[in-house]
Amino acid sequence: MLPPGFSSSPNRLLRANVTFMKTAAILIGIVLVSLNLHAALVMMPVIDGEWWTVAGDPDLGAYTDPKQQPVDFAVWQAADGTWQLWSCIRGTKCGGKTRLFYRWEGKQLTDGDWKPMGIAMEAKTEHGETAGGLQAPHVVTIGDAYQMFYGDWENICVATSTDGKTFARRVNANGKTGMFSEGQGNNTRDAMVIRSKDLWHCYYTAYPNKQGAVYCRTSKDTKTWSESKVVAFGGEAGTNAFSAECPFVVELSEDDFYLFRTQRYGQNAISRVYHSRDPMNFGVNDDKYLVCSLPVAAPELILHEGKWYIASLLPSLKGIRIARMKWEVK
Repeated sequence: MLPPGFSSSPNRLLRANVTFMKTAAILIGIVLVSLNLHAALVMMPVIDGEWWTVAGDPDLGAYTDPKQQPVDFAVWQAADGTWQLWSCIRGTKCGGKTRLFYRWEGKQLTDGDWKPMGIAMEAKTEHGETAGGLQAPHVVTIGDAYQMFYGDWENICVATSTDGKTFARRVNANGKTGMFSEGQGNNTRDAMVIRSKDLWHCYYTAYPNKQGAVYCRTSKDTKTWSESKVVAFGGEAGTNAFSAECPFVVELSEDDFYLFRTQRYGQNAISRVYHSRDPMNFGVNDDKYLVCSLPVAAPELILHEGKWYIASLLPSLKGIRIARMKWEVK
C-alpha cells in the first residue's frame, strides 16, 4: 500500500527524475569547474625574507686575481648530511678560459659563511676539455650515487661520486668526457637535470649564430641522450647570446613545470620565470608562458624538509647567497 498523499502518477515520477538529473548535472559541473581551475592554477615564486651570504671571493693561491668572480654554482647535501657548494670561478689566473671549480661546505643550509674547502676541479685537456673552460656544475642523486653535470666550454659532461664530495669524471670510450654539444664555438653550458616520469631531462644553453636559447635532451640512463630541442627562446627576454642563461626547471606538481632563465648578472640582475604543462615547451618567440621576473642571477631552487629556498649570485658578483622562498597564486 502506498503512503497517504503519495502519487505514482507518471507526471509526478517524471518531474522527480528531471529534478534529480538537473541536481546531478549541477554537482558534476561544479566538480569539473573545480578540477579545471586547479589545473589552470599558476603559481609565482616570491623571495620570503632577507638573504644570507654562504660563499665569498675565495683565495685561490697562485691563481687568485682581483678581477675573479664566483658565478654559476650548485648546492646539494652530501651523504654525511653536510651541504656542498661548488662554483665556477671566472677571471682567475689558471690559464685558458680562466675558469675552475671551487667548493665550500656548510653544516646547515641556513648557516652563513660556509667553510672554504679549496679548488675542487680543473679542466683536463687530455679528455678533450677546453683549458680553463669548466662551467656551471649541477648535481643530482640517482640511487646512492651523485652525478655532477658540467660544461667544458663546448660540451656537457658528467662526473660521479659516492659521497657527494669527491667526484671522478665519466670518460667515454673515445677518451673524452663530452656527451653532447650544440656545435663548436657555440659555448654549450649551464646544464641542469630533472627526472619527470621515466625520463631524465637535461636543460642547458648555447648560442648558435650568437643567439642564446634553452635546449633540452632526454635520457633513460643519463648516458644515451636524445637529439636536442629548443624549449625557450626570444620573447621579452631577448635573443642575444646571453638571453637564456642558467636554465633551472622545477616540477612543482605533476606536469606543472617552471623554468627560470637568466638575462643579466650584477647590480641589475634579472631572471624571468615561465610556466608550462609541457617540459619541452616554455615558449619560442612567445611570452604566453611568462609568469614574472626576479632580480636575481643564476638562481637555483632547493626544497629541504618541506621548505623552499632560492640561491643566487651576489649583486657584486663576489659570492653566493640564499633566501627562503614561497609560492603564491599569480
